[in-house]
Amino acid sequence: QVQPVESGGGLVQPGGSLRLSCAASRSLFNFTPMAWYRQAPGQQRELVAGITGGGSTNYADSVKGRFAISRDNAKNTVYLQMNSLKPEDTAVYFCNRSPPDRRLWGQGTQVTVSS
Repeated sequence: QVQPVESGGGLVQPGGSLRLSCAASRSLFNFTPMAWYRQAPGQQRELVAGITGGGSTNYADSVKGRFAISRDNAKNTVYLQMNSLKPEDTAVYFCNRSPPDRRLWGQGTQVTVSS
């Protein structure tokens, strides 16, 4: 399996927005439930948001109402729209299957929320 490639991270001020993208191979993505995870310094990796092949979504309580996960099955891509960002959202963000496949953790994309 080819690891997915995350992009779109960066430095943003509190209250700002970012849109993350995750490009996956067709064999990985093919209507497979996918999710975004994040890992802050000194913390364990946690689930942020998940989406089924049919588009049903679920979110961690900490991001409900602020983040939105979506997918484009034609492009084998999963997105995470992040609004009203807070400093505690600072982390490396990864995408993977849901539940995750340990062979598919990529480099992730760094999101830093700071003034």
